Amino acid sequence: MVKLRGRWIRWGILTGLFLTVAIALAACSPSHFRTQAAQVPRLVDSDISDPKTFNTVTSKEANTALGLMYEGLISQNGLTGELEPALAESWEISDDQQRITFTLRQGLKWSDGAPLTVDDVVFTFNQIYFNPDIPSGEGDLIRIGAQGVFPSVTKLDERRVQFISPEPFAPLLRYAGGFAVLPKHVLEKAVTTKDSAGNLLFLSMWGTDTPPEQIVSNGPYKLVRYQPAERIILRRNPHYWRKDSQGKPQPYIDEFIIQLVGSTDTELIQFRSGGLDIVGITPDYFDLIKREERRGNFTIYQGGPALSTTFLAFNLNQGRRNGKPLVDPVKSRWFNKQAFRQAIAHAIDRQTMINNIFRGIGEPQNSPIYKQSPYFLSPEEGLPVYDYDPEQAKTLLQQAGFKYTPQGQLQDEDGNPVRFTLITNAGNKIREGMGAQIKQDLARIGITVDFQPIAFNTLVSKLSDTLDWEAHILGFTGGGVEPQSGFNIWSPNGTLHAFNQGALPGQDPIEGRVIADWEARIGQLYVQGSQQLDEVKRKAIYAETQKLAQEYLPFIHLVNPISLVAVRNRIEGVQFSALGGALWNLYELRVSE
Repeated sequence: MVKLRGRWIRWGILTGLFLTVAIALAACSPSHFRTQAAQVPRLVDSDISDPKTFNTVTSKEANTALGLMYEGLISQNGLTGELEPALAESWEISDDQQRITFTLRQGLKWSDGAPLTVDDVVFTFNQIYFNPDIPSGEGDLIRIGAQGVFPSVTKLDERRVQFISPEPFAPLLRYAGGFAVLPKHVLEKAVTTKDSAGNLLFLSMWGTDTPPEQIVSNGPYKLVRYQPAERIILRRNPHYWRKDSQGKPQPYIDEFIIQLVGSTDTELIQFRSGGLDIVGITPDYFDLIKREERRGNFTIYQGGPALSTTFLAFNLNQGRRNGKPLVDPVKSRWFNKQAFRQAIAHAIDRQTMINNIFRGIGEPQNSPIYKQSPYFLSPEEGLPVYDYDPEQAKTLLQQAGFKYTPQGQLQDEDGNPVRFTLITNAGNKIREGMGAQIKQDLARIGITVDFQPIAFNTLVSKLSDTLDWEAHILGFTGGGVEPQSGFNIWSPNGTLHAFNQGALPGQDPIEGRVIADWEARIGQLYVQGSQQLDEVKRKAIYAETQKLAQEYLPFIHLVNPISLVAVRNRIEGVQFSALGGALWNLYELRVSE
């Protein structure tokens, strides 16, 4: 499933204050743990921002901790992309591919020791993912057909659960098996009880203030401590199902610590000073880190183009909430002009962005579907692209009714100067650099940009709750090579339809929201793509979605970085890929001291 990317590839820029900052951080460095506690196998990772929640269903952010705490019936091999058994030991698919029967492993347990059963699976789907009062990306993805119906999920016996789709649905196995299974014995009351405001208790359950022992998981790790702005500590789940060929419980690493570092600068500083075991490598500091590889006893892995997107988006929502427009009507008229967005795309110098900010370690990005996907449409196959051409940008703007003052300032037909606020998440130096360049690039065509990096959780709140934003630089990650993973982005009612977000359950309604014809068409094509089992026809459908996305540009894609990560050599068994990352096989990694 696609999530908002907060830390992205975790790139940063060092400052001249490295030594001073490193000394100041020494007291809170993870290396401090190794001298203060009994030695146990431990891996130390990092994240830029504090989590917004520990509820994996309501979370809209890429959250490392949640990925370690929960899993589904099946998993994905990080090298091949093949689906493999997880909570389910096997599955059978009917000839028409509309019925899947999973057989659970024997003796499964939750982290609190309670049995994990077929009843938990049925509860998870029927009471949570299919619940109209619980917004979730999972629910978006598994809606089937034009009517958006859910598959039926029924218990066959104590070990078998069956999913039946009312019509062909190509990604049924991946989604039915891949979504996290949740504990009925803990959550059942929360999905049937409402608070004084009429919202299900589940929506506020397992927040960051919840005592860790109350959060029950089924993945390789369980939460044991959360210290805001400092760290998340996870410990091996003693009831996790996986064992090696000798019958020894996995994972082998007892503790997983996530340092909350606040910025990519601090993240890289902590890695270089020995406090972290893994870090994404910044393109602009690749040469420096490469020189330190032997001395620092780590290895840099390269996985090709990252499975992620980075884009500039304008708020196209023309609606009102409580009588107040979500976007200034003057600016909304600009943003909703196709020619305006195309002009912006022509005005951004992505090659200079690659050369200066990415140090050449990246390539222009033009599609919402990853390059590794068999459904990716290349420019040679007809994907529209927007080369850097500021003169063409000016021509498009003038043809759309904009005009220039003698001083070169762009105005609309009513004489309003074209000026808007661009936000991104503070602490991500790559995005901050991209924003600064976009501000300069657009100034060349007479547009004033007020660039404001803000805290990631504040940004997420603006995008999903208040909707009071004008333009942002952000990205999506997750979903792998299956294009239907983007349905929660491209469906007009999707929970991540970020450029024209609808009201979610529990929020005040939006009056006057407009869905454009092209916008509705892309959503319809995603439905058709999910129904098509013929791969040639399915590829043609997703090719049309990419053409429409590039023609109308709700997202102006920017740069696809090369996936680079540095991992301490004390971590053994790493099999890095852009698809799975460095930790996809965490259960079999070992730590040598």
